[in-house]
Amino acid sequence: MPSDTGTLAEALPAPPVALAQSLALFLDLDGVLAPMAPTPDAVMADPRRTAVLRRLDHALDGRLAVVSGRTLDEIDRIAGRAALSAAGVHGLERRRRDGMVDRPPAAPGVAQALAAFQRFAADRPGVLVEDKGISAGLHYRQSPASADEALVLARELADTSGLTLQPGHMVLELRTPGADKGGAVTAFMAEPPFAGATPVMVGDDLTDEAGFRAAGALGGFGVLVGPHRATAARYGLRDVATVMDWLEAVAAEAGQ
Repeated sequence: MPSDTGTLAEALPAPPVALAQSLALFLDLDGVLAPMAPTPDAVMADPRRTAVLRRLDHALDGRLAVVSGRTLDEIDRIAGRAALSAAGVHGLERRRRDGMVDRPPAAPGVAQALAAFQRFAADRPGVLVEDKGISAGLHYRQSPASADEALVLARELADTSGLTLQPGHMVLELRTPGADKGGAVTAFMAEPPFAGATPVMVGDDLTDEAGFRAAGALGGFGVLVGPHRATAARYGLRDVATVMDWLEAVAAEAGQ
């Protein structure tokens, strides 16, 4: 894996468009389809994003899924309900194209984690707690000085609750054990309309590495968005704007 520093464009080549007609696309949301925001609810639907996703879904004959740490409801809100297939909470909940949803029951430790996170946030302005039902998130983007203490708390809770610790961009999440983004990609690829296509996972953070590895194991590849780091992705794109331009090119090529 590459380990030098610098912009991603200098480290990894841009993904090809020529394969468009055979692709199955799996797209993360925050940092990929939408810019990062100070708070989760600050990310809104965008007409261009929704239009591109709908065009891709049509051009790829339905081989499009959003795979995000967000819940399915949040994916639908931000993506304008343009992704019929979607996986939320890092792959724990998954909606098939026919609308059927696979979701495990919440582990008992989620309530414990939520209560502990709320106590932690109570006297730390800017720290936010997110209840996803089957997971609990602790956001400290607006309170970066809380990062070390938040990590200590999350690790202690993971040890005592049996929950899975999922670090992200300025967020720590404790979730019900189960599938990750790689598991979601693998499950989609075993079903129509994805089966037999070339899987491509586009993501930006460590939670997407499992998706990159799954896509590679199934004959496809990963695309890392943002600054260069060691990664299982084969290709790279600079930022959200570059992702949108690439997706538009894929839609145009696949629709021919």
